[in-house]
Amino acid sequence: MKYADSGVNIDAATRALSRSKQAVRSTWDERVKNELGAFGGLFQPAPGEPLLVASVDGVGTKVMIARMAGRYDTVGQDLVNHCIDDILVQGAEPLFFLDYYATSRLDEAVLPEIIGGFARACRENGCALLGGETAEMPGVYGEGEFDLAGTIVGRVRQEDVIDGSRIATGDTVWGLPSSGLHTNGYTLARAVLLDKAGYAVSDTPAELGGQSVADALLAVHRSYLNQVRSIWQQFGREAVHGLAHITGGGFYDNIPRVVPDGLCVQVDTTAWRVPAVFSLIASKGEVADSEMYRVFNMGIGLVVITPAEVDLTGVPSLDAVRIGEVTAGAEKVSVRF
Repeated sequence: MKYADSGVNIDAATRALSRSKQAVRSTWDERVKNELGAFGGLFQPAPGEPLLVASVDGVGTKVMIARMAGRYDTVGQDLVNHCIDDILVQGAEPLFFLDYYATSRLDEAVLPEIIGGFARACRENGCALLGGETAEMPGVYGEGEFDLAGTIVGRVRQEDVIDGSRIATGDTVWGLPSSGLHTNGYTLARAVLLDKAGYAVSDTPAELGGQSVADALLAVHRSYLNQVRSIWQQFGREAVHGLAHITGGGFYDNIPRVVPDGLCVQVDTTAWRVPAVFSLIASKGEVADSEMYRVFNMGIGLVVITPAEVDLTGVPSLDAVRIGEVTAGAEKVSVRF
């Protein structure tokens, strides 16, 4: 199976967004400090001031798994942590978060659980939950259906922005483990595990070691803020040449977003153990390796690029794995199986 077989066409989205670039750029002036395609937007309110970094996202069809399992306390955490990671890769720390919750009809038992998830993740990351919007839209959503979106704003000094420009040949590529699918690839995961393989969310396939399908698919998206802070504290900010959040588009689409022309990040997929949930999806759906690494994070949620002399295995409480190196090359990423 391929992602497109389950109804999601990454290539079509890329083409459509490409045709929209001119309209987006027509709104910019000298205060905008990023190019299109960055994980977050950089905006400098006035010369000399720190940059504001903003990002907006959702959790995709993971909300459907939450509904099936009747567990609503995790998807709010997922959304906050995802947004934090998106601005973290540019060196920013979060200031505040705004949420959007839309549903067919408000369930007074469900909404507090979701907002509780937002609040928990915000507290854990020192981020204010500033407000949000709750919308009831019967006819747009079916009975019991809901969706989430969120916007985060953070801040970074101009001299501390991480844009990948310092990445050089010989740099070491590290991976920080994910907790599972995080917030991407759920349409394909559902098509394989629930439709093709016929599992219920309460089932416990032997391949998952006693874990239920719901447990595996609802594992909370990790925030890497404290891990990256620990790298900065031990080695200084200059030790991080590049960061890539492995979200929609997997390794193939996210790593090139931070790599300069003429360089290639070589990823050795044998360097870490792929979590069981990904192996189960691949086997039950007969999904090719290249497709798996384009759709999913495959157990690596954040890629960190450092100078060769920086050894992240010596950082306390950091579970970094060396997964490759930077070389010269026309392709910005090469994934070796």
